Amino acid sequence: MAPRLAFHPVTKARWSDFEALFESRGAPSYCWCMSWRATPEDSKLGSGRERKPMMKARVEAGTTVGLLGYLEGRPVAWVSVAPRETYRELGGPPAGEETVWSLVCMYIDRALRGQGYGLELIEAARDYARRRGGTVLEAYPVDPESPSYRFMGFVPAFQRLGFETVGRAGSRRHLMRLTL
Repeated sequence: MAPRLAFHPVTKARWSDFEALFESRGAPSYCWCMSWRATPEDSKLGSGRERKPMMKARVEAGTTVGLLGYLEGRPVAWVSVAPRETYRELGGPPAGEETVWSLVCMYIDRALRGQGYGLELIEAARDYARRRGGTVLEAYPVDPESPSYRFMGFVPAFQRLGFETVGRAGSRRHLMRLTL
């Protein structure tokens, strides 16, 4: 049994851990998890070099961006989970009376993959959204054989944790929801 991760929100105080994780080998430093957050003006800037300060500005402003997963005190995982309105259009239905949070990206250090940490990331995101007032958690995973959007997770993991498919978001992404 692999040791469990400890989770903490990304804040100004934890920026150096977020930075260390994203700049580690194989990490998503090319996007800095700005793909679904970028404004039209931001989207014109393509590289991680420009996206990093955009993410840092959000963190410094106190915007919720997600959780870091720590193993033995070292940041090894990331889940982007925040109120849906902090992202650009993701394809979900209008919120209505619900307080919708979105889980749009997950990353786990390559050496730790296949040990169940993906499920822990989803569970941590679910619990965090619930504690912060979310009433619905949306996710946009793909089928395991999908050639793209794999960073959004895979449908079977979300199904295992009780998410239900309510539609599609584009041609590859499933729109899945969990009532909190």
